[in-house]
Amino acid sequence: MTPQRNSGTGAEAEFPEYAGQYRLESRLGSGGMGVVHLARSTSGMKLAVKVVHGEFAQDPEFRGRFRQEIAAARRVSGAFTAPVVDADPEAERPWMATLFIPGPTLAEEVKRNGSMDAGQLRRLMAGLAEALRDIHRVGVVHRDLKPSNVLLAEDGPKVIDFGISRPKDSELRTETGKLIGTPPFMAPEQFRRPRDVGSAADIFALGSVMVHASTGRGPFDSDSPYVVAYQVVHDEPDLTGVPTNLAPLVLSCLAKEPEDRPTPDELMRALRSIAASYDTQTFIPEQRRTADTLGASDTSEGRQVGGSSHSAASPSAGSPDSPSLNSGSLERRSDRRQLRKRVVLAAGALVLAAGGVFASVQVTGGGDPVSAPTDGPSRAGTTAAAANFRAWAVRPAGDDDAGMPQCSYGGGKLFCAQSGLVSAVDPADGTVLWRHPISATLVPSRPPVLSGGLVHPPLDDGPRLEALDPGTGRTRWQETVSDRVGLGYAGGMTLLTGADGKVTGVDSASGDSRWNRRIAGLSGPRLFSFAGDQLAYATSTAEDGASTRVAALDPGTGDVRWQERLDGELKPIGTTDAGASVFFAALDTVYGDTVAVVDYDPATGTSRKVDVTVPLQRAHGVVRGNTVYLMAGGGALIAVDLKAGKQLWRLETSVSLGSAPAADGRYVYFTAADGRLLAVNARTGKLAGQTAPRLGPASDTIAASIPAPVAAGGRVYASAPDGSVFAVDATDPAGW
Repeated sequence: MTPQRNSGTGAEAEFPEYAGQYRLESRLGSGGMGVVHLARSTSGMKLAVKVVHGEFAQDPEFRGRFRQEIAAARRVSGAFTAPVVDADPEAERPWMATLFIPGPTLAEEVKRNGSMDAGQLRRLMAGLAEALRDIHRVGVVHRDLKPSNVLLAEDGPKVIDFGISRPKDSELRTETGKLIGTPPFMAPEQFRRPRDVGSAADIFALGSVMVHASTGRGPFDSDSPYVVAYQVVHDEPDLTGVPTNLAPLVLSCLAKEPEDRPTPDELMRALRSIAASYDTQTFIPEQRRTADTLGASDTSEGRQVGGSSHSAASPSAGSPDSPSLNSGSLERRSDRRQLRKRVVLAAGALVLAAGGVFASVQVTGGGDPVSAPTDGPSRAGTTAAAANFRAWAVRPAGDDDAGMPQCSYGGGKLFCAQSGLVSAVDPADGTVLWRHPISATLVPSRPPVLSGGLVHPPLDDGPRLEALDPGTGRTRWQETVSDRVGLGYAGGMTLLTGADGKVTGVDSASGDSRWNRRIAGLSGPRLFSFAGDQLAYATSTAEDGASTRVAALDPGTGDVRWQERLDGELKPIGTTDAGASVFFAALDTVYGDTVAVVDYDPATGTSRKVDVTVPLQRAHGVVRGNTVYLMAGGGALIAVDLKAGKQLWRLETSVSLGSAPAADGRYVYFTAADGRLLAVNARTGKLAGQTAPRLGPASDTIAASIPAPVAAGGRVYASAPDGSVFAVDATDPAGW
């Protein structure tokens, strides 16, 4: 391959052919610190590889800053950033490789196609607010958020370039008197006291980015960076052309004092008031053309850059229809923190004044009916009605602060657990059939289990076991066990692991102990079981993570059906054909990330391993046939076909924290932390539909674990932070 050439005779006249093991194919762009190349791994995966300029490679201070950039990017890799794949800050020419994300930057999009419409702007602001929340909660301040550092991917905005980001625990500090950033998008404190810049500076930059996306210009505009700096510190922003319903939020972001700006969580709450839901689907115009297809008439000279339909279709920020934006009245407020709260609330008030419509979902039974936003009759309701099913929602606990219900399906009922309560729900119409109290201090981390014909509540807070009648909720038996460290259910048995490493089998129907034994070759075994499989699986990993012993147990007798020692640190994630194959997630021994999927066939003693293209953090999986679907903690969802021996697709869902997935063959389902249920086409990996958010009273907090949805009988049942369980038609996710 001919090396990529740059103009001139300096150090950058000829670029390297490789960065580490990655072949550089073409140049994507260049910045002050280095050049970004499109590259491919040996498996063909597309990467964006940043190679630093040769002149900086000799500077020890720069190398330290580049190490900091890599550390910051690794910390925030997730739904709204480009995941770091590899890096070498010690190379002759330091480099960092991230997953290549197709799509233009926000700067390119606005230059080519003009400003965004109101819906696109709302989703952009929501995505960036959530991105900043995730960035800030791992202790990183970006400090250079601007349109050219926002990629518009199909599934939402991605924040890139952490070149001047600063982790809070970094030993590197901004030099006194040295400004770092891009003036039109810098906060006042970045000019006044650059050593004390915090996360609120990113919120100010977000406000400036939103003005640019709305109008094609910034809130402070001048050809001179010195004039811009003065305007940022002293002048009021120009919000002409910003949609009226977003202008109060943007104004609050552009407050002069850091403490007067909203947090990302406050922004997201206000945006949810503005729109009943914002989705993860593309907000890039459907007919957007790439640079390769742009004609002469599509150049910036041939378009009115910054020309906006908003100014004609809706009142501008300074119009009489939006008196709350009068800058003179703003400056006369004595309590700027109260002002910030009023401005954030004003955004929601604008929508209520516009006549938002809410319809109550039909609920029968003793639960608390849940209201859900709607724009009119839904396609899902029409489709479901044809099948004699109507979508429903209910709060089994009767209030909205009992937490997200953890639900399972069995015996024709839904069994759900919340703080202080286990309940049974009729899946046909949401009727709450019975309630049974449990410990009020228990926050269930798993749903009740139907085993041996009885319901077993998730009593993880003590040595007590309890079994309930599935028809009435009355206690059928109780037992107290000692030294319990693990619990599982399989084949009508309750399996307990003790501190001594022994496993005990208890008859789930009667509570009687049937057997107690130690499993040869396994030390401190962990138990796993899966629906449709009558076996239980015990695993024990070597201390160095080099191998994992797996034993398949007959839960009725404790007999070992087979045992195998497999390479690597493995975690069972499912079985197929009643245990004919067992699927495992292979974990990285340092970080615990999922790096591969392993399929073991006990009949032949053979295994297959398929690497995932990018390691997945905190991944949960589900098996359907020969395909494994894995949902990562950062929002990535992938499908791996073990029979074909390859990863089929990967979707960055923009859900920063999602549940374990469920699958029914046509779709893969998962729940977001805000209560949305999302469906992804199992064959193509494309988003097929999603419900509206269902937020609880503490909408700025996140549950420790998000309950997985349940797919059964052509319906999907899911839980939400408002304490509700709801059901939708599985055949038409697009109509949800």
